[in-house]
Amino acid sequence: MCFIDFKQNLFNSFGLKLAVMKGIDSYDFHGKRAIVRVDFNVPLDKTTNLVQDDKRIRAAIPTIKHILSHGGSVVLLSHFGRPKNGPEAKFSLSQIVDTVSDLLSCPVAFCEDFNEAPSRAAALVSGQVMLLENVRFHPGETQGDLDFASLLASLGNCYVNDAFGSAHRAHASTTQIATFFPNDRMMGFLMEAELLNAKRVLKTPSRPFTAIVGGAKVSDKVLIIENLLNIASDIIIGGGMAYTFAKAQGGEIGNSLFEADRIEVVLDIFKKAKELGVSIHLPLDSVVADSFSEDARTQTVDTHHIPEGWMGLDIGPAAIQQFQEVILKSKTILWNGPMGVFEWNSFARGTKEIALSVATATEQGAFSLIGGGDSAAAIAKFGLATKVSYISTGGGALLELFEGKSLPGIQALD
Repeated sequence: MCFIDFKQNLFNSFGLKLAVMKGIDSYDFHGKRAIVRVDFNVPLDKTTNLVQDDKRIRAAIPTIKHILSHGGSVVLLSHFGRPKNGPEAKFSLSQIVDTVSDLLSCPVAFCEDFNEAPSRAAALVSGQVMLLENVRFHPGETQGDLDFASLLASLGNCYVNDAFGSAHRAHASTTQIATFFPNDRMMGFLMEAELLNAKRVLKTPSRPFTAIVGGAKVSDKVLIIENLLNIASDIIIGGGMAYTFAKAQGGEIGNSLFEADRIEVVLDIFKKAKELGVSIHLPLDSVVADSFSEDARTQTVDTHHIPEGWMGLDIGPAAIQQFQEVILKSKTILWNGPMGVFEWNSFARGTKEIALSVATATEQGAFSLIGGGDSAAAIAKFGLATKVSYISTGGGALLELFEGKSLPGIQALD
């Protein structure tokens, strides 16, 4: 299969038409000024204000360097945090300019004034890069305002969206701006890689396919679980959401996190899983605490028999072994959500052991896709980033993709 046919199949999987969707590998950037939407929403060290984790910036570097090496200049657009009332110093992208410059090995100019941006952008020559201030400082960004999108579009003569982590937002810089470039809009290398790896799990998984779904609430993950019932052979449930599942089976869960309004949804999930032949795995035991604190008293008990006054904050040793056996038999693995409060060392063992099992399965030939957010943070914390197949940069975006939703930022390129 030739590369263009491969891309056609990839985009068709998400309802897109390659005929009108360009990739940057076939576009002539010579003399062009490319507007590149990136996701530089990275964590900063609270003491030094330096970038604490630069993986999202690193992920966009190949796209930027490709444009520069092919004779173009670049205007970078990104959001940063969630400012509420206009500009706030703690959400300024000025704090990451040095990191971006270092990773690109070239100086990056910074423009903090949206009104000055058009003239500053027009002055760029081939090989130069400018980063615009946080687009969320302008109220038109989150409103999807066409006037603000028009201002942003005036900064260049082609548009590249490489911000998969923001592709689920119908904002001015992710969707409306694309309408101004009907023949010159395209996805970057990162966006393409995200879709390729998602497609491998969603559309063509090798079996057995195990989905590991964790996190606090069933309500946050119910849509992805329902969609995965049609794809996966095994679904492992961990984290706080496991206790609503246990309660639905008649278990006693003490003071563990519980969503009473989701019991019927969970019972329906069990019913559909049985009909479809999908195995739902709940943790056999849990590490429980007498308060929600890192130094609380703990004990290990059966997940369905947690005493009053105690709450489950991690999976126990029997659950770890139970889940490991499933994971190590898998050929495809999707992991979205931790097994417990892994940020606290007292309750990190379950998530760490599952991460190690995913790494081992990958080493043995399985394909492993790690969802963004807490799952990516856990893999990084335990030093396993190079031991899995792919780590997504998009938490919410990947979640919505696996829920079966269309992402506005991707659809806008079609």
